[in-house]
Amino acid sequence: MADPVGATGIQADLASFAAMGCHGLSVITALSISDTTGTEDLQSVDPDWVADQARVLLEDMPIAAFKIGYMGNVEIVSVIAEIVSDYPDIPLILDPFTTMLPDQDASEEVLMAMRELLIPQTTLLQVSVDELSRLAETWREPSADTLIETDALQLIEFGCEYLFVTSAPGEAHAVTNLLFSEDGLVRSASWPRLPGPFVGAGNTLSATMAAMLANGLDVPEAVSEAEEFTNAALTHAQRLGMGKLVPDRFFWAREADMDPPTPEIN
Repeated sequence: MADPVGATGIQADLASFAAMGCHGLSVITALSISDTTGTEDLQSVDPDWVADQARVLLEDMPIAAFKIGYMGNVEIVSVIAEIVSDYPDIPLILDPFTTMLPDQDASEEVLMAMRELLIPQTTLLQVSVDELSRLAETWREPSADTLIETDALQLIEFGCEYLFVTSAPGEAHAVTNLLFSEDGLVRSASWPRLPGPFVGAGNTLSATMAAMLANGLDVPEAVSEAEEFTNAALTHAQRLGMGKLVPDRFFWAREADMDPPTPEIN
C-alpha cells in the first residue's frame, strides 16, 4: 500500500529497511488517501498488476525476505499466496493491516483467504490483539473472554511458524508484546508507554523484523531488535502534520554526537 504521508505502507517499509542496511523492493497493492489524522479511502490495485510487479522483480534479482502488508480483496491475497509459494525457503513476514479504515474491518472472505492461503506459508505473523480476535472469529464464535494464547496457538496450528501479538493486556503505563511458537509463549516484553498518538508504529515493527530476518537473525532475535528500534523511533517521533506523530526511522542520523566538532580557537 502506498501512503502519501510515509508513515505506513511501502514508504514506511522502505525507510525501515534502509535504516537496517537493506535495499527494499516494492510491490504496490493499494493507493491510499490519507494524512497524519488517518486514512480516508483506499483503492486496490488490479491483481494482475500486483502479480506483474512481483514477477518482474523476482526474475531480476535475489530476495532475502518477503514482507506483506495490506491486501484489499481475496484476489490480491490469492495472487500473493501463489507467488510466494514458489519461494518456500524465503522468510515471510505478514502484517496485514486488517483495520486500515475507520469502522471498516477486513471482510470475512479476505480474512478466510489469508488464513487458508497465506498464514500456512508465514514465518512471522504480526497482529494486534483486536486483529487476533477478528481473525479468530473465522473459526470460533465471538467471545468477551481474553483468549490470546488459545487463539495464537490455533493460528500456529494453521501453519504459521511464529505469531507476534502487539499491545497485549498489561500494565497501564506499558506496552506489552507477546511472541508465540508451537511451544507456546516464547517471549514477552514490555516497554514504557510513550505519549502519542502515533501512526506507523506497527509498520515500523514488522518492517524492521523483516529486515533483521533478511540480515540472517532468527525470529526471537529479530523481534527483540525490532522492538528496541521501534521504541527509539517513537521516542524521536516527529509531528509532521496536524495529526498523529510519525516515527523517526532515521533518528540515529540526527543524534547530537554526530554533529561536527566545534573548532577550538587558541
